Amino acid sequence: MSAPGRPQALIPEPHGGEGTPVSAPGRSQALIPEPLGGEATPVSALPGTPAALLGPWLKGYPGTGPASPAAGLAALGWRLLADDLPMPLAVLRQSALQHNIAWMQAFARDRGLDLAPHGKTTMSPELFRRQLDAGAWGITFATVGQLRVGVLAGVRRALIANQVQQRADLDALAALLAATPGLRVAFLVDSLAQLMQIEAWSRRTGPAPALDVLLEVGIAGGRTGTRDHAQALALARALRASPAVRLVGIECYEGLGVAGDDAVDRPAAHALMDRVQALARAADQENLFEAEEVLLSAGGSAIFDLVAGGLRMALGRPLRGLLRSGCYVTHDHGHYRRLLEQVVRRCGCPTTLQPALEVWTHVQSVPEPGLALLTGGRRDLSFDIELPRPVAWSAAGSTLARPAALAWRVTALNDQHAHLRWDPSAGPGVEVGDRIGLGISHPCTTFDKWRWMPVVDDDYRIVDAITTCF
Repeated sequence: MSAPGRPQALIPEPHGGEGTPVSAPGRSQALIPEPLGGEATPVSALPGTPAALLGPWLKGYPGTGPASPAAGLAALGWRLLADDLPMPLAVLRQSALQHNIAWMQAFARDRGLDLAPHGKTTMSPELFRRQLDAGAWGITFATVGQLRVGVLAGVRRALIANQVQQRADLDALAALLAATPGLRVAFLVDSLAQLMQIEAWSRRTGPAPALDVLLEVGIAGGRTGTRDHAQALALARALRASPAVRLVGIECYEGLGVAGDDAVDRPAAHALMDRVQALARAADQENLFEAEEVLLSAGGSAIFDLVAGGLRMALGRPLRGLLRSGCYVTHDHGHYRRLLEQVVRRCGCPTTLQPALEVWTHVQSVPEPGLALLTGGRRDLSFDIELPRPVAWSAAGSTLARPAALAWRVTALNDQHAHLRWDPSAGPGVEVGDRIGLGISHPCTTFDKWRWMPVVDDDYRIVDAITTCF
C-alpha cells in the first residue's frame, strides 16, 4: 500500500534495489489492527527498523536522492558542507552522541544506579537502541502511545512517568502487555480518584493481571504527585488493597522550578528526596510493595546529581534506583549546557556532556548591513526556552566548518527564517550562500520537528541516520 500523498512516480529507487512503495508508518502485524479497506503494514517497514526507507518525501532529504535505509546512507558519500543535502537540516554529531551515552551511563553506574532515559526527548528507535546497548535498564515514556513506539522498537522494560487512567490508554496498555512476552511497564498514580478510574476499567474488562504502578510524590505548586506524607501513605495502602494494581515503587520529579543556584536547588532536591525515602520506608514497614524489587526513580536533565544519592537506601527487599534523564543524549548549546557546568562542578567530574544536535541553515539574503536571513525558523528548531545561537560557519564553496563569530546572534524567528544580526562596524559578517550551524536549547522541541536526522562525523560526512516517531 503506497503512502497517502506520495505518488510512486516521485519516489526514486532505493539505494541498491528496485523502487519500493513506501508504506504508511505506524502499523505492525501483531500490535496494530488492520486498517479499514487495506492490509496492515509489516512491522519491518516502521521507522527505526532496518528495512524502513528514507527518501525525498522527508524534510531535509535530497529531492533527487535515492530512497535508502539509514544503514545505506554512508555508502552514498554525502557531505553536509558540500551542499549534498538541502538546508535547513538538523544533524547529530556521532562523536558527541557516543560520548554522551557513555558519560551518563558511567555517571549512573558509579553511583550504584541504573538508567531509564526519557524517550520523549528523541522518540527515536535508533537512539533507544544505542542507549539500551550501552547498558540502560529500560526507557521512560510520557504516554502509552510513546510506549507503543518503544515496544515496537524492542524496549522490554519501561516506565510511563505520567498518570494513566483513560479507558483507551488502559486498553492499549493491557493489549501491549498481553501481546509482548517479557514486557514490564510501570506507570504513575497520585490519587485515589485515579485509582478508582483504574478499578472501574478493571471491573468492565474482566479478569486480567494487575498493572504495576509507582506512587508519585509531588511538590506544592508544582505538577502532579501527592503533596504530603499522610496523603501518600493513605494512597499506598489503597494501592496495596486494590486487585487492579501492584505497587512496585516510588517516583518523583525534581526538575520543576530549577533555579540554577545551589543555594536554592540543593535544599529543594534534598527535601523532596527525604519525602520519597520516608514514604518508601513506611511502605516497606507495612509490606505495601508487591514486587520482589522496589523501584525508586527521579532525575530530569538539570540537577540529577542532587537526587542521585536519594535513590539509594536500605529496605527489607532489594531496591533499584532509576535515573530518568533524557536530554543528556544530545545535550544542548544553551540551557542545559549552563546547568551541566554546575553538575560537573558539584560532582568533580573530569569531563562533561557535549552538544550533539545542530541545525544547519543557508544564508539566503543579506538585505541590509548587519542583517542576514537564514533558511530555518520556528518549524525547524526549538525556541521555547531561548533563541538558537550561531555555533559554526562555513563559507560558500567551502567544506570546512569554523566557529561562528561570538558577536553574531539570532534575534528573531519566523516560520521559515532566522534573523541573524551583527555589528557591521565591528567586523565582517556573512554573505549569501554561507552556511550557519545553529546550536539550540532544549532538544525535545527540535526533535519533534523532524522525522529523520542524519548522523555526521566530525567533518560533516553522513555516516548514519536516525528516525523519529512523534
